[in-house]
Amino acid sequence: MITLQNFIGGKMCPPQRGRYLDNYEPAKGQIYGQLPDSDASDVEAAIAAAQKAAPAWGKLSTQERSRYLMKVSERIQERLEELAQAESRDNGKPVKLARSVDIPRARDNFAFFATAILHQEDAFHAMGEHGFNYTLRQPLGTVACISPWNLPLYLFTWKICPALAAGNAVVAKPSEVSPYTAYLLGEICQEVGFPAGVLNIVHGRGSKVGEALVKHTAIKAISFTGGTQTGARIAELAAPQFKKLSLELGGKNPNLIFADCDLERAISVSARASFANQGQICLCGSRILIEASIYEEFKKGFLEKVAQLTVGPPHQEEVQMGALVSAAHRDKVLQYIDLARQEGGTVLCGGHALPQPAPYDQGYYLAPTVIEDLPQACRTNSEEIFGPVVTLQPFSSEEEALAKANATEYGLAATVFTQDVNRAHRVAAHLQSGIVWINDWLVRDLRTPFGGMKNSGVGREGGFEALHFFTEAKNVCLTVS
Repeated sequence: MITLQNFIGGKMCPPQRGRYLDNYEPAKGQIYGQLPDSDASDVEAAIAAAQKAAPAWGKLSTQERSRYLMKVSERIQERLEELAQAESRDNGKPVKLARSVDIPRARDNFAFFATAILHQEDAFHAMGEHGFNYTLRQPLGTVACISPWNLPLYLFTWKICPALAAGNAVVAKPSEVSPYTAYLLGEICQEVGFPAGVLNIVHGRGSKVGEALVKHTAIKAISFTGGTQTGARIAELAAPQFKKLSLELGGKNPNLIFADCDLERAISVSARASFANQGQICLCGSRILIEASIYEEFKKGFLEKVAQLTVGPPHQEEVQMGALVSAAHRDKVLQYIDLARQEGGTVLCGGHALPQPAPYDQGYYLAPTVIEDLPQACRTNSEEIFGPVVTLQPFSSEEEALAKANATEYGLAATVFTQDVNRAHRVAAHLQSGIVWINDWLVRDLRTPFGGMKNSGVGREGGFEALHFFTEAKNVCLTVS
């Protein structure tokens, strides 16, 4: 049994009340460890440590902060295989996915923001002979970062790195469903001599740890990734204190396939966009909209591609889909598939649990599922499922494609497949989406803004957008007399 601890003031600490939660291995459906069931007392201790450390950290030069962040990045690289194995065990994703995407991205998040702060420019506005203005960007002090379970270390570091780079002290809460690599990150901070109290990691439930963080008057900003309902609750709690908020929430992302596309590429990329990480990525394309003239051809090729996907224990190299993150989440996804049948949908493939041989026979496996014949306005086509389930819908015109694509309360990401460059730009401009990929999916340049419209969130992460979020802008005006 692996027992995790909180990381507070540079030390590993048990929860103050001595309570723990069970930590499950999704691939086997078994408890393999425990994590702190922390509460407001642990949050208070972490905030006290952060407030103590914040002034000195904020006064360091950007070069000094950069060096500390680079040490963490380099240590992540040195422990990459260990971290990948831990991520897979904790989350259920294939080890090769964690090894090639999740942990390298966590490493790169530290390196990116460590170097980004070396190239910032402060705004300067000359007023002719009257004088000039310049803008200072100063750290907020102590901030909170709350991350989800689907890309645990990847998204955990995506939040804490810009906050640290900008000169803030951080109290971070990883998901209680997949906490292992966040714990290991605390170990890494100890190993490289990261200043005590600058990064604090408190494990536990959102109802205890998350709410205590959001309510605390010392927390000046909150960066959260997760469900839209939780985001609304955070906004409700934070609004009276006028805290800065960055909320990256749900998605019901459309994938538009036009008849002039490179069909083979559209099929291949769409399969990856549908089922990567068991469909548990907020950017997955869960609604595939296909021009009517190629609908049957696309469907045939897509189903053939999906049939080639291997579902199984995450440590096996040939596996492309591992286990869903929990029994509760697997059951939720199965309920949506049943709902789709009730709404008139036809399940073309999948739609059922996929038991594995022992010792994985209690794991949370689900066959990749493709559904057609559903009306646009049904719940299956409008609510976030967050699993290996996609729907197919035909369209007859560009206008109809856009209408269907925009017909949800979400607006996070979209994908467009066409070889007409004019159409690509025209459609991208009219999609109600914070991110649009053309003829590809999940190509990320860390300099670009990341975030959604409508119920997909508030604010943008990435590049200088993230660094600006974690600072306060101050204009200084000098008049020449």
